[in-house]
Amino acid sequence: MAIDITSLKTAKGEIKADIVLKNGNIINVFVNRIIKADVAVCSGEIVGVGSYEGVKEIDCTGKYILPGYIDAHMHMESTMVTPDVLSEELLKRGTTTVIADPHEMVNVKGSQAFRFLLEAVKNLAVNVFIMAPSSVPATCFDTNGSSFDVDAIKEFIGNTHLRGLGEVMCYNDVLQCNKEIIKKLDLFKGYDYVIDGHAPGLKGRELQAYINAGITTDHEASSYEEAYEKLSSGMNILIREGSGARNLEAIVKDMLKNNISFDRCAFCTDDKHLEDIVSEGHIDFCLKKAVELGLDPVTAVKTATYNAANIYKLNKVGAIAAGYKADINVVENLSDFKPCLTLKDGEIVNEEYFSKIKKIDICCELLDTVKIGSITPNSIKVKRHNKNHVIKLIDNEILTDHLFVEIPGDEYFIPENGYSKLCVVERHGRNGNIAACALQGYNIKNAAVASSVSHDSHNIVAAGDNDSDIISAVKAVAQMRGGCAIVSKGNIVASVGLPVAGLMSDKPAEIVISEITNLRNKAYSLGVNPNIDPLVSLSFVALPVIPSIRLLDTGLFDVEKFKLIDEE
Repeated sequence: MAIDITSLKTAKGEIKADIVLKNGNIINVFVNRIIKADVAVCSGEIVGVGSYEGVKEIDCTGKYILPGYIDAHMHMESTMVTPDVLSEELLKRGTTTVIADPHEMVNVKGSQAFRFLLEAVKNLAVNVFIMAPSSVPATCFDTNGSSFDVDAIKEFIGNTHLRGLGEVMCYNDVLQCNKEIIKKLDLFKGYDYVIDGHAPGLKGRELQAYINAGITTDHEASSYEEAYEKLSSGMNILIREGSGARNLEAIVKDMLKNNISFDRCAFCTDDKHLEDIVSEGHIDFCLKKAVELGLDPVTAVKTATYNAANIYKLNKVGAIAAGYKADINVVENLSDFKPCLTLKDGEIVNEEYFSKIKKIDICCELLDTVKIGSITPNSIKVKRHNKNHVIKLIDNEILTDHLFVEIPGDEYFIPENGYSKLCVVERHGRNGNIAACALQGYNIKNAAVASSVSHDSHNIVAAGDNDSDIISAVKAVAQMRGGCAIVSKGNIVASVGLPVAGLMSDKPAEIVISEITNLRNKAYSLGVNPNIDPLVSLSFVALPVIPSIRLLDTGLFDVEKFKLIDEE
């Protein structure tokens, strides 16, 4: 790229900058200091830090000037809105860059979905860099909508928005030297790309082998001990604070207690619902919480910006310095971190800025992805044994406990005494599989909840205390072409349509938030455990790579033994 002579002259003070932020307290991530100076912006870049004049000058006296925030790992689909809608809400909270792994959409529609997203991110309000999903399907044990093998991935190598290989959640395949995942790892090790990890609880020699495969990050650490072992083994830790998995406090508190450096850490949300982003924040919330726990504000800002940029090899992003991208937040203080002013590519973010953002067109292939077969009381029965395998939800976690106990109810298990029936219904039109089991810890009464958001294969998952409402809720989701529904005593009492791949709404943010909030409140009013999220908890009960037991469309799955449970 040719040197911009105008930028050089502006940096020297010979030409006025387009915008100058005057007299601000700049967070300098290179020397970990706060420095009082002006920031000069020209043609979308920072051209100088010092004393400058601008065509437009903004007084920042007493305020703090920070780089734009970076979410180091996010599934945009988990917000349940389309990328264009989401990007505006993120930018309002100061997030200017996202590392996105679209394995939710790709599990539904493969290369079509990946191609759609790469096109969509060209004109979003934030920078989006894409990780190619590594595990589609997540395992060979359940049914998803499409495959995304190494030959499919090769089509996208070299795309400017591609940043690497997405979370390698099939860690057992890596350890067993599975040919397919080894091919993908070899492909990305041959380029200047990043390979993301996903290895909850992995330690010792198995962790060493996993890292040896070229995997450099992990966002699944839920304790200090796990984060410490992975950090000390050379991994970068993405400290997660999402809607369902909230790991920041446990990790940050003990890292501070043990005086561990944050230089190899970044913040991420992984899966966070839109209403949580709007109500409590995004990466700004991670900053606020980390500082409340005692993390030095400058270190916190560096973790939320420059560290993430370094981990993902983003050139000239994540700092307030000459030659860096002019993605800038101005905040009133270093406690809540909510911006009072944001610059994106050197432009002031306001209603006029958002009005120039092009809305994305949804391809018709992504609007017809829910195709279920017949569902009857007989197809969702759970035959009782002397003892049954039971999934027990854990409060405020996405992990589950594996129980093997005597369950209540009749011969085919009609729930009672705090149990629910959990069902997974194949929804891609491939085989019509249906599986059911006993669930503990959900607690819904006289109703059922069903959703087409069910990581990672995204079949329809439903939980209820009676067969009639379970079946009606599943059918309601199918009729909406995807979404979430609550049925109580035969009536649909709350619903959210998610017709885009069965994962995202095509409505504006405020409508989606209202619908989801109503659905969640209705679920709690019907007895759902207040210590779990009614939707997030269901969305993970069919994910066969998070310990310890899950329900797939093919049956119960023991994650630790990594095999289906024989219930005959």
